[in-house]
Amino acid sequence: MTTDTIITARGLTKTFTVKKAVVEAVTDLDLDVQRGELVAFLGPNGAGKSTSLRMLTTLLPPTSGTATVVGHDIAKDPAGVRQRIGYIGQGTSGGHNQRVRDEMLSQGAFYGMSRKATAVRADQLLDSLELAPLASRAVMGLSGGQKRRLDIALGLIHSPELLFLDEPSTGLDPQSRANLWQHILELRREHGTTIFVTTHFLEEADLFAERVLVMDHGRMIADDTAANLKTTVAGDVITLDFANEEDARAAAAHTNGTLDGTTLTLVVDRGELLLPKLLREVDSVTSATLRQPTLDDVFLALTGRSLREESATADKKEEVTA
Repeated sequence: MTTDTIITARGLTKTFTVKKAVVEAVTDLDLDVQRGELVAFLGPNGAGKSTSLRMLTTLLPPTSGTATVVGHDIAKDPAGVRQRIGYIGQGTSGGHNQRVRDEMLSQGAFYGMSRKATAVRADQLLDSLELAPLASRAVMGLSGGQKRRLDIALGLIHSPELLFLDEPSTGLDPQSRANLWQHILELRREHGTTIFVTTHFLEEADLFAERVLVMDHGRMIADDTAANLKTTVAGDVITLDFANEEDARAAAAHTNGTLDGTTLTLVVDRGELLLPKLLREVDSVTSATLRQPTLDDVFLALTGRSLREESATADKKEEVTA
């Protein structure tokens, strides 16, 4: 492992036994993350994202495979890993009856920090995350967005080199999600922290992540920048509508597109360059649209399923069983 690599995993696998049947939660995960990167892990609920994070953070032992995190082996030196990372799970971590600042002081003590150093660091984070006015308030009195910001403060109290966030914005309204990400990005700029985040909010990964990992059925099926994935895996979608079916069929034969009545659909690379050429070459086009791909289109191209629909279905099931 080079000094620029902060996470290395090879063949990381986790299986569970459920009713005497072996279930593979994560299979042969190979991964390298460089210092300073912001990496997003995408996939529907149950894909293996959280299990992967729990193995990398030493909360769950792997069935097989190896991983080194911040220079320490997750199996041989879990304490060394935990000392150098921050981990923010899906649930809120603050004690409901404790005051915000007291929770941060206690967290610093858990990491062996002096009370003075913890107090200085706590006040810095409270200011950065706009929690200073709430320092004396009980955690139970905070809003959902405020609790998630407190979770981030607790995860950063010991100035970790690497921060893991598992679905950090789940349960937040759009404005709170946007505010939370603003704080995450500002803290990253200030401290150079490497960020590894799982999310099923596609827009978050598209906007903020420098690398996107896609997991499905326990296996990583894609690893690239969002832009490259959308270009190479999904492609731009051009839709042309025609005045009659005869012209539509002629255009379909010329372009090898997909025809549905008088509507022709093409999946292409660099659609913004191809569309003007198509309009010059085919006749009787009544309307034309160009849609650039999303990360959901990438997942659809890779798996034949919509990640957005999968996640929405899983969320509804959770609401019913909650």
